[in-house]
Amino acid sequence: MEQPLNLASNAALKRNVADYTLIVIGAFFQALSYVLFLAPYKIVPGGVYGISIVLHYVTKGVFSFMPDGLPMGATALCFNIPLMILAMKKIGLASGPKTIVTFVLISTFTDSLSYLLGNQPLVENDSFIACFYGGAILGIGVTCVFRAQSTSAGTDVLARVIANNSNLKVSNMIIVLDSLVVLLGLIVFRDWAVPLYSWFTIFVYGKIVEMFQTENPNRAVFIVSRKTQEIKELIVGKMGMRGTFLHGRGMYEGKEKEIIFTIAERKDLPRLKDEVKEIDPNAFISTMHASKDSPRPGI
Repeated sequence: MEQPLNLASNAALKRNVADYTLIVIGAFFQALSYVLFLAPYKIVPGGVYGISIVLHYVTKGVFSFMPDGLPMGATALCFNIPLMILAMKKIGLASGPKTIVTFVLISTFTDSLSYLLGNQPLVENDSFIACFYGGAILGIGVTCVFRAQSTSAGTDVLARVIANNSNLKVSNMIIVLDSLVVLLGLIVFRDWAVPLYSWFTIFVYGKIVEMFQTENPNRAVFIVSRKTQEIKELIVGKMGMRGTFLHGRGMYEGKEKEIIFTIAERKDLPRLKDEVKEIDPNAFISTMHASKDSPRPGI
C-alpha cells in the first residue's frame, strides 16, 4: 500500500513543479508585454492591467514620492487582492493558491522590469508593431498560466462572479468589462488611436490563446466508480464544481451503479482526473466536448 502512495505523491510533486514553472514563465511573459510593448504606447489591453496603465499615466507628477506615477504592478495588485477574495467567497475558485502566486508574480515582474528598463519601448515610433507583438507575447504568457491550471485573476474572475447563477455568459461579461476599460483609456487619453490599437491587441492575444488551446473550453465528464461519495466531496467541496448523479446498470453483471456527470473547465480537467485516480485507481473517466450555455448540472 505504501508504494502506490509514494508513486501518487511523486506524481503530484512533479505536476506541481511543472505547473509552477509554467506560472513563472507565463507571469514573466505577461510582465514583459506590459513593460516593453503596451504601457509605453498607452495601449490599454483591458483588465486590471489596462486600468493600471491608465492610472500610471494619470498620476505622473501628482505624488512627490512617486513622480513617475503609480507603479503598474503594485496598482494591479491592489485591484487583484479584493477581486480574488470576492471570487473565493462567491464561486470558490479551486485554483485559488496558484492564482494568487500568478498575479503576485506578474506584479513583481512588472515593477521590477519597469525599474530596470524604464519606460522606453522596445521599438520606437511604431504603435502597430508594439500592439501586435505585445498581444502575441501576452497571449503566450496567458497560455502558460492556463496550462498550469491557474488564472491571472483580474476582470475574468469578476466576470465569473457576475455571470454565476445568472443567464449571462462569462465570455460576454469579459468582453463587456474589457471594453469598458478600453473606453476608459479613450476618455482619459482623448485619443482614438488608444482604443483602436488596444482592441487589436486584445484580438491578437485572443487568437494566440485560441491557437495554443485548441480544445473546447468546457468538457463534459462522466465518472464511473464505487467511491462516488468521496469523488463528490472532491468535486463539490474541494474543487468548487457542481455535478449530477446518474443512475445506471452494468451490461455485463447487471448491477445498479451511480455515474457522476459534471462540466469541467479545460484548465481543471487534468487535476480532476489525477485526483479521481488517487481516490479510486479503477475509476472509469470519459470526457467529451460540452457547452455551458444552459444551467450547470446540480443547480
